[in-house]
Amino acid sequence: MVLLIVGTMVAPRAQQSAPASTPGLFSELRWRMIGPFRGGRTKAATGIPSQPNVFYIGAVNGGVWKSIDYGVTWKPIFDDQPTGSIGAIAVAPSNPDVIYVCSGEGLQRPDLSTGDGIYKSTDAGKTWTHLGLQNGQQIPQIIVDPGNPDRLFVAVLGHPYGPNEERGIYRSMDGGRTFQKILYKDENTGGVDLAFDPSNASHVYAVLWEARQGPWENGVFSGPGSGLFESTDGGNTWKLLTKGLPNFEQGGLGRIGIAIAPSDPKRMYATVQASNGGGLYRSDDGGQSWSRPTENPLIVTRGDDFAEVKVDPNNPDIVYTASIVTWKSTDGGKTFRALRGAPGGDDYHRIWINPTNAGIILIASDQGAVITVNGGESWSSWYNQPTAQFYHVSTDNSFPYRVCGGQQESGSACVQSRSDDGRITFRDWHPVGAEEYGYVAPDPLNPDIVYGGKVSRYNRKTGEVVQVAPRPVRGGDYRTVRTQPLLFSPIDPRTMYFASNTLWKTTTGGNGWTQISPDLTRKTWDVPPNVGKFHNTPAARVSQRGVIYTIAPSYSDINRIWVGTDDGLIHVTADGGKTWKDVTPRDLKPWAKVSMMDASHASPLGAYAAINTFRLDDLRPHIYRTHDGGKTWKQIVNGLPAGATVNTVKEDPKRNGLLFAGTETQVYVSFDDGDNWESLRGNMPATSIRDLVIKDDDLVVGTHGRGFWILDDITPLRQLRPDGLDGDTLLKPQVATRVEWNRNTDTPLPPDEPSGENPPDGAIIHYFLKQPAAGPVGIEFLDSAGNMVRRYTSDDKAVEIRDEGNVPSYWIRPSPVVSTAAGLHRLVWDLHFTPPPVPQTYPIAATPHNTAPEPKGPWVSPGTYTVRLTVGGKPYTQPLVVRMDPRIKVAPIALQQQFTLSKRLYDAMVKIQEMIPIVSDARDRAQAAGKTEVAQKLSSLAGGDGSGRLRGASGRGATLSSGPTLTSIAADLAALYALSQDGSGVPPTQTVTAAEDTLKRYNGIMAQLTPLVR
Repeated sequence: MVLLIVGTMVAPRAQQSAPASTPGLFSELRWRMIGPFRGGRTKAATGIPSQPNVFYIGAVNGGVWKSIDYGVTWKPIFDDQPTGSIGAIAVAPSNPDVIYVCSGEGLQRPDLSTGDGIYKSTDAGKTWTHLGLQNGQQIPQIIVDPGNPDRLFVAVLGHPYGPNEERGIYRSMDGGRTFQKILYKDENTGGVDLAFDPSNASHVYAVLWEARQGPWENGVFSGPGSGLFESTDGGNTWKLLTKGLPNFEQGGLGRIGIAIAPSDPKRMYATVQASNGGGLYRSDDGGQSWSRPTENPLIVTRGDDFAEVKVDPNNPDIVYTASIVTWKSTDGGKTFRALRGAPGGDDYHRIWINPTNAGIILIASDQGAVITVNGGESWSSWYNQPTAQFYHVSTDNSFPYRVCGGQQESGSACVQSRSDDGRITFRDWHPVGAEEYGYVAPDPLNPDIVYGGKVSRYNRKTGEVVQVAPRPVRGGDYRTVRTQPLLFSPIDPRTMYFASNTLWKTTTGGNGWTQISPDLTRKTWDVPPNVGKFHNTPAARVSQRGVIYTIAPSYSDINRIWVGTDDGLIHVTADGGKTWKDVTPRDLKPWAKVSMMDASHASPLGAYAAINTFRLDDLRPHIYRTHDGGKTWKQIVNGLPAGATVNTVKEDPKRNGLLFAGTETQVYVSFDDGDNWESLRGNMPATSIRDLVIKDDDLVVGTHGRGFWILDDITPLRQLRPDGLDGDTLLKPQVATRVEWNRNTDTPLPPDEPSGENPPDGAIIHYFLKQPAAGPVGIEFLDSAGNMVRRYTSDDKAVEIRDEGNVPSYWIRPSPVVSTAAGLHRLVWDLHFTPPPVPQTYPIAATPHNTAPEPKGPWVSPGTYTVRLTVGGKPYTQPLVVRMDPRIKVAPIALQQQFTLSKRLYDAMVKIQEMIPIVSDARDRAQAAGKTEVAQKLSSLAGGDGSGRLRGASGRGATLSSGPTLTSIAADLAALYALSQDGSGVPPTQTVTAAEDTLKRYNGIMAQLTPLVR
């Protein structure tokens, strides 16, 4: 069979940059990533033979990452691009600065993401250009001519949920400026794998795969288009290779993965997915005939998922396969041993072997990517990759609150939103017994009890997990899919809901359930048009197979509950489940998945519904709104781009009309109840936003590829009008919590230890400048009596970030900056007075790039303060409430006593530093006037070098001096001041006694100095 070239030329589209928010409005609203650092599904992986320490990986929804240290650390290099779904990466062998990245994960599975074509870098990943093939959606493989970085072949799999023309094998001869379709079967068959003959780049092998996903979960279609093809003229003509391989008619042939031995191009291996005769195949004649060297079914498992085989660069008998385990054979595929795996199933997708050193191997899996440099004796970790795929997100009621969800392929995680050690590390998260696909529902009354999945109950104190599902065994009229909703009532914290195809309720923590709905899914339906040629197959048989996919209890009426199904229905009950009403919007088609609903906080009869039509081959956004109990619905998608498939929508509980939506690439915000939307992506990478929640004043996001992210303090968004702000504005700040930001007392974790980011250290102040300020801008903090506590101005000189003594520069926190530019700005006040004017050091409790010098000024006491912004001489004020860390239970009088003592010590330190130049000047004048006795007296009282300068005055743990000199008393004050700031409450009696004694000595020496310096 010969297939001639198909002359389709595909030109690139214009370069797209990351979507930008309204200029100047959201620029300083910053997302922070909190982890967990536990890798997610990673399918693209490659290295550079001539740079054996350099590797690239692509997570299926987490972007492209680069390591220059054999996988010890990974850095994202693709985060400013419009997609994060990656299927393949290739480095040009003849020029390692040229990298091609193919988007769309390139799998056929119930949970996947798509991309928007191919990208290219010519500077090793610093910058990127989009090339084309945007409508291919999934590109699982690319190969680059070993001698020509501009000649490349691309396998385009195409739409996972529908037919499309842009699929098959493409070739570019000009570095991706144009593409030519050279191997094409039909609109249902795509390209999935490619390989060069190592001895001849005109000799090319390609694999086509005919497979599609159904609009319902686990719906799979396949057809006769799959096969292995060979071209000996650089892709101009192709021949189908069949001898010894299964076919579709008798064997159910599906996906094939291929590899050629670099040391013997006649030796080939193939992983073959087939219902009859699948497994590992070997050819010794360049693919003209095939046989099975082993019958071991474990070597090629789930061949549609893991079609990967690689051959050692020097020995054609050493072959590796990636499956649930990575396997290795040294006898040409006859026998295998496990190279790497785990009882839970790591699920490996890609193997790269350094062609110049076969002991260096990179493998990518559902758990992330790992590297060995000794042939598999030891491996790097995938617990350094924040590419976790979460289906949903929830928070508990602890302080700091935890962020929880089920992680695809790994299990579950609850991560603290704040660490007491300055940054969020492995110390701050833990699994909670929920399944990988599940919701996680912490008990509102006891955050140490956590429910999840379908349904488990975890006790954090004991570590025990108990299964408490409504039905212990599935079957009959009880249906579930991967992710089923599980949540507590926002009104009654003892009521928990769970959904299968019916709705369930418990008030006993799962110790007994009540079914409160009938089956609310479609009993019959028309097969969606995108099923196409497969509509008459058994896999498309019409049956009642849907489930309730989302639950939205009312925030004001415990009897009103909304539910949506994955087959496209919406129901509501107003009597706690006794009766249900179908309120589905008229234009909602079968299998338009109701991905998420949220009852309105502001409208008792209101609700919002995010409709995901990806499985209908429709990437357009769909959000519906009702304010009349579902009698009427309105689509609200203005401002959302055509490809922004929506997964979730939530209403802010504190401001009417403030909505947040999560799409397949980013977060959007609406200020007018959904009538208009704009991007809130900011500094977040493009990734699938599967769920989001508003926790107090924070927006918390669960992504399906980049872990958990938090937008701290959304109070500015609550104060913005849809048309923005009229003029210079000081926004009302949120309540600030006095928390010791880093309580670590030991050597810090190394800077390259994977870590998430803590929230800002103190009160967050937002202000808006309509135009650039003509003069200085100042921000002041005043106590209740109007006294100045702290002041920042735009004229403040920023501290230069540099090595400070024995402290490398990468530990040091930048200075706060008061901006004079137009736009919205953020300043963080650390809730301390101005630092005392004494030599500063850096504490052992250090955080990379975020370690503040000590000593700081005294902690402010809980209470109400005034923030004053001054622009062009005009003041603007807002109240600021400071509360104590909720974990600290101490009487206000004790805090006040601590503050009073600390402030007295602090004031004395300040006065001494003010006195030092006065004493020095008076001494010099006395000497000049011949008053030797006075000069000697001043030098004696000053101490030290005679100037009174305090050298390295220390702080915590310092030894008190005995000499009554300005220098010695300054050192004693500094030591006692540090001790007085420890903890929360009155310091120990001995500290108070020593402080009073030192203050007495301070008053005495100041009394002696005052008449001498006049």
